[in-house]
Amino acid sequence: MYAKTNPSAGGLSPRQKRVFAVIGVLVLLVIAGLGIWSALASDSYSSSGHGCVSVTVPSSTGGATLHYCGSEARSFCQASFRSQDQISLRARPQCALAGLAPSPGPSSSASD
Repeated sequence: MYAKTNPSAGGLSPRQKRVFAVIGVLVLLVIAGLGIWSALASDSYSSSGHGCVSVTVPSSTGGATLHYCGSEARSFCQASFRSQDQISLRARPQCALAGLAPSPGPSSSASD
């Protein structure tokens, strides 16, 4: 009923329509840009290498990522090769990828 008594209350001026259109396009561009960035950006936790170790382990909430670099990675890998628990066993291949596996000891099979 109010719109009938005030005819300009229900419509938008051409300027207001342009402003809403521009704002809508900008919002869509930002959302599309974020989607493209998230799909194509590299993840620093995705793989082990260059002295960094990333291990995904089961957790009470589904999964957890352990990520270590530098001295923390060396310490983590040394402990992983000394232990036999599940996390250590999962960490060993990642430590090897990062180049942090222990060097093989002297061979015990000597040829006579």
